[in-house]
Amino acid sequence: MKWIVGIDEAGRGALAGPVAVGAVLVPKDFDWAQIPGVADSKQVSPKNREAIFRRTQQLEKEGKLTTAVALVSEKVIDKKGITFAVRQGIVRALAELAPDPRTAYIKLDGLLHAPAEFTHQTTIIKGDVTEKEISLASIMAKVTRDRYMVRVAKKYPRYGFEIHKGYGTLIHRKNIKKYGLEVMHRTTFCRTCQ
Repeated sequence: MKWIVGIDEAGRGALAGPVAVGAVLVPKDFDWAQIPGVADSKQVSPKNREAIFRRTQQLEKEGKLTTAVALVSEKVIDKKGITFAVRQGIVRALAELAPDPRTAYIKLDGLLHAPAEFTHQTTIIKGDVTEKEISLASIMAKVTRDRYMVRVAKKYPRYGFEIHKGYGTLIHRKNIKKYGLEVMHRTTFCRTCQ
């Protein structure tokens, strides 16, 4: 194996917005000292996530690694389900990275699986905590999705997407009760909110 690919998602449980699937391809001997602070995105502060995101983009420009983030819309989630949406995100992110299945080893978080042609793959419970490749994929997915939700908040200011990023916080649920659902909402996730 020459390459390792880490894959993780962000936004699975949100009430609004897309799910994001991040994928990171690094050489097998990648020096992780080049990106200090990589850990599970939920354990890294927003400020540090942004710093890691920018550092990763810099290393990508230098040709030291490759990243991809696929956003799969709330419409797909409502129509086909979150599991289908995440699977589609994995396929799209891997298509963008285009690793050779013969020389790439895929590490996926939790219950995720890559397409069958990737014969060298492992699903790792809490992989976002133990595997740097998965941790970085989770950070890339989280920052990309958070930035998207901040942009969308300008179009739908009543919901506070820039604060909670579409998750089911008390204020978000109160705003759904007050204003109803917007096109950004996953109607299948909001049945008990109104």
